[in-house]
Amino acid sequence: MIGEHSSKQYDQELEAIRSKVLQMGGIVEEQFLEAMECFKGGNVERAAQVMANDATVNQLEVSLDDACSHLIVRRQPAANDLRTVMATVKVITDLERIGDEAAKIARTARDMYSRGTAANLQHYDMVRSIAGTTGQMLHDALDAFARLDGSQAMDLIAQDEIVDHDFRTIMRNLITFMMEDPRTISPALDTLWVAKAIERIGDHAKNIAEYVIYVVEGKDIRHTKPAAGNGAIE
Repeated sequence: MIGEHSSKQYDQELEAIRSKVLQMGGIVEEQFLEAMECFKGGNVERAAQVMANDATVNQLEVSLDDACSHLIVRRQPAANDLRTVMATVKVITDLERIGDEAAKIARTARDMYSRGTAANLQHYDMVRSIAGTTGQMLHDALDAFARLDGSQAMDLIAQDEIVDHDFRTIMRNLITFMMEDPRTISPALDTLWVAKAIERIGDHAKNIAEYVIYVVEGKDIRHTKPAAGNGAIE
């Protein structure tokens, strides 16, 4: 009975942590969407709010890391339980970094519109596609983490190649614009920083998917790549 009681307490504590991680995920997902709206329309107050929300995300990271550490010390989980806690710690770190990237996008948008250079380039149209793909990746990563869905996580990982390809295309196009018209250099560089931040958010979403697979299947698939066409790992 003591062992069963202890197990139930552990499950409850872990579920409470996972619930707060998903709350943190919801905040950073909203941060990203709001940051892209700022980049599209230049709302300075909105950009300031995105950057201010980063402090909330940072505080959640600290408190959740502390909760995970205490859970390990008190409950001394083993096997799959320990994998779950360790993966959760890494998910927390990736979510905090997504918040950082969203704040960078908002800051870039604020500065671009403050300088009045946004009109020199169709900056938002250039990143619309990569932002849509990355936003879906982040949403699916959080959903896979919530449901511990290894299949969904595996499908998501393959999307990262699309994001990387889109980023390279954007970079080539921006270089061409800057070479042909020096007036586009400043907004083109701003757009490049935003595209890179979006690409990094995609990387962090992929990381979360890899941690889900680690929990579900006990396999560390980092630094491997999907086989062509079927989502399996080579």
